[in-house]
Parts: sequence; structure tokens; C-alpha cells
Amino acid sequence: MYARVVAATAAAVLGTAAVLLSPASHARAGEGGLPTVIAHRGASAYAPENTLAAVDKAAELGFPWVENDVQRTKDGELVVLHDDSLQRTTDVEDVFPGRAPWKVKDFTAAEIARLDAGSWFSPAYAGAHVPTLKQYMRRVERNHQKLLLEIKNPELYPGIEQQTLKQLGNEGWLDHRHLRRLIVQSFSADSVRAVHELKPAVTTAYLGTPPVADLPRLAHFTDLVNPSYGDLSVSYVSAVHAFRGPHRRLGLFTWTVNDAATARRVAGYGIDGIITNKPDVVRAALESD
Repeated sequence: MYARVVAATAAAVLGTAAVLLSPASHARAGEGGLPTVIAHRGASAYAPENTLAAVDKAAELGFPWVENDVQRTKDGELVVLHDDSLQRTTDVEDVFPGRAPWKVKDFTAAEIARLDAGSWFSPAYAGAHVPTLKQYMRRVERNHQKLLLEIKNPELYPGIEQQTLKQLGNEGWLDHRHLRRLIVQSFSADSVRAVHELKPAVTTAYLGTPPVADLPRLAHFTDLVNPSYGDLSVSYVSAVHAFRGPHRRLGLFTWTVNDAATARRVAGYGIDGIITNKPDVVRAALESD
């Protein structure tokens, strides 16, 4: 009940929140205006993060939106991995014991393809691989899903924005139909700006909680501001929604919410989306409120 009251108050402050962002609006269609639920690194509570298995698990659970992280290998291949090191989520220490600190940028795509990216999570996923962006996009397309793509550590990979857009274009993801299913985000404002300048039609998102005073500048090149849930308040969400991005008023997705109580609380602030490792838990909480 409390969440409904707060949501109603937020809606009154904001006017209408249903038309903030085209991709988010399409994701909400038929869901009674609830926030979009995005499977973080795929359904990463149930399958190893950023693998094809995590994409498939999100699809199996009925979630069209998945989030991923993109980095670049030594020989210029784009791969899907969160950390700038291979150490946490692969067996790189065993396969290449003398190459600490095992940075993605110091390994070729062929070397990374040899790694097991599933056993750390569960023996059931032994043999899962770090996917290339091409492999990942083809799985998302096969599953008829939508993608929130994060350009990770762009300072390590000069020109990665242009390369990412080229890869997306090669896979057909920059046509009108696919653009409605794509958001590109980064913690780097310069990276978000670069994506917007290279391809203005792409929906963009800035990760973080910028001061309200910075929102007019950011609104020139981003469509969403995506803060951590711990930084949220009704007033901050209202302030974000007051500015206009390249396509329409700014939207707001928050991360990473994995429990029902927090999901209900942040939904009450009037947000547009929730990024979560446990999309089924968040969806159930929102639908039961």
C-alpha cells in the first residue's frame, strides 16, 4: 500500500511517466505500467554472468531485457565480460598461470575462448565460454530479447564506442526495428557522448548519480540516468524526469535490486526500470504490490 501511495505522489509530481523512453515504454507494454525489469548480466543469480546460458535463463524465465558488459581483447575482438580481469569468472589462473594479473586486454580472443567461464559458478555450467559480442548478439536475437549494453572501462580501449556500434550494425542492430530494443550505457560520460555523436538514433544511458546541477549538460547526449538504488529518492527521480534527453524526457533505471522489499520501495519512487540478478523475484514483488 505504501508503495502505491508513493507512486501516486511521484506520478502527480512528474505528470505522466508512461512515455519517458521508447525502449522502456515498449518493455512496459502489457505490464500495467510497472517498471521494466532488466536481467543483470543475464539471469546472473541462476547462471554464470554474461554467458549465453545466462541469456537463455532470462528468456526461460520470461524476461525480454538483458544487460551485459563489453570489453576488448589484445587482438581487437569485443567480448562480453564484466571485470577487466579474467581471474574472477574463468579458470585463467590454471590455463595461463604465469600471466598475472590476467587482464582481458592482454589476451587474444583465441586464448580467452579456451577458458572455462562456468565452473566457478556451478559444475553444471562447466565448459561455458566467454562469448564474443557477435555470439552474444546472435543469441539475444535468437531469443527475441532486448539489450542494455554497457561499454566497460572505455579508458582502456580507445575507440571502443565506434567499434561497438560497427559490430551492432554488422549484426543488424542499428535498423529502426532493432533500435527500439537497444540501449547503450557507460559510467563514462565521454563514452556516452561519443556513442550519441556517432549514432544519435541510439538510446543512451549514463551510469551513476550525477548532481542535479549536471543534468542539463548530460541531457544533451543521454536518454537515461541509471543510479545505484541506494542513491535514490523521490525528489531525485523527479529531478531526472524534469529534463529532456535527445529523444524525450530523461528516464531512470536503477541497479542492482535483488530483494522484494527494495524492489517495491524503488518502484514507489516512479522509476522506469530495475536492473536485477533475480528478475523473477523483482517481477513477483512488483506484481504482488
